[in-house]
Amino acid sequence: MPEIRRKTRLGAAVAGASALTLTLGACTLETTAPADARSDARENGKSLAADQNPRRTTGAQSAVVGTEPVDCEKAKCIAMTFDGGPGKDTPKLLDTLKKEKVPVTFFLLGKKHIVKYPQVVKRLSDEGHEVANHTWTHKRLDTLTRDEIRRELLLTQNALEKLTGKKPGLMRPPQGRINDDVTAVSKELGLAQILWSATAKDFSTNDSALIRKRILKQSSRDGIILLHDIYDGTVPAVPGIITELKKRGYTFVTVSQLLAPAKANPGEIYRP
Repeated sequence: MPEIRRKTRLGAAVAGASALTLTLGACTLETTAPADARSDARENGKSLAADQNPRRTTGAQSAVVGTEPVDCEKAKCIAMTFDGGPGKDTPKLLDTLKKEKVPVTFFLLGKKHIVKYPQVVKRLSDEGHEVANHTWTHKRLDTLTRDEIRRELLLTQNALEKLTGKKPGLMRPPQGRINDDVTAVSKELGLAQILWSATAKDFSTNDSALIRKRILKQSSRDGIILLHDIYDGTVPAVPGIITELKKRGYTFVTVSQLLAPAKANPGEIYRP
């Protein structure tokens, strides 16, 4: 991850929500915390009405998401996210999430994943989880031209729209690598950029107990957890993570729910 430093709040008229700053060489990019996005939305007169809240749903989705709005100013919210899928273990993960009534955000990968598991994509969408974009081939976007970035994101956008009936509004850049070109193309395509605050580095271990321990140690209010449902140790770790965080008083939400009543702005970078 790039260097991060806290920026002083300057007021909505000057700088919008208070932000963190990502420094990538000579390039500096602001990031917005979920709490600041919510605060600015309320200052601008937005409320958490039931018809605005992403938690409001019906039918098959209610088995996971429920129908009551969640106010993350009052509730101790945390968002669990999964990158790189779907994979062979994603159906088992969905079974766990349905049992526990936990909504999550899936940042889905196109080639060899969305293409290979279209029915799983449809299932996770139908069960109320948030569908988001993790590019087509997982190339580092900050090494590509704007046309190449656009292709990586558009192929996945189009594939997900075909399967779920709607285009995602969120993306996560591979390795969290962002520059001005990535931001410009994301804004053009209507995609907000979502980073994270807790990671198990589950790409480097299949030890489920270690994955659980790392996530629990890093979890905090308004946090965004990064996991991968394509590695062998991750899905078995999820039940224990959910059980313990519920004991600690956390409410699980999707990324969009974490930001509500704010809506994720295309091109903007969000990170707790």
